[in-house]
Amino acid sequence: MRISSSFLVFWVLATGSALVLSGCRPLPPSKPASEWTPQEARGAAVFQAKCARCHYPTTTHPLHGPGLQALTKVKAMPSGAPPTDERLTDVILHGRSMMPPTELTNTELADLLAYLHTL
Repeated sequence: MRISSSFLVFWVLATGSALVLSGCRPLPPSKPASEWTPQEARGAAVFQAKCARCHYPTTTHPLHGPGLQALTKVKAMPSGAPPTDERLTDVILHGRSMMPPTELTNTELADLLAYLHTL
């Protein structure tokens, strides 16, 4: 059986596109806890107290909400919005869809954002 070069090119492009769209690209690893700044460590504590019951921090697998690995390193959050600190702040403080609003002080919010950047 002979495969045409046009079919082969189409197959390679289609397969590659499917892998990219399905999220098969490896995400950058999280920063090791041993390398966290004091602010990032405080943010990890805020995450454990306020976010961990619904979100896994170092995987993209969902718990009750999406996993947050590499959240600030990807082009878009699960909602499709870019993961800017302003957008993250809005979602954290005001909620979105099934995520309820989270009450945080300004310091807790800054610490949490610093931690989210380590994921």
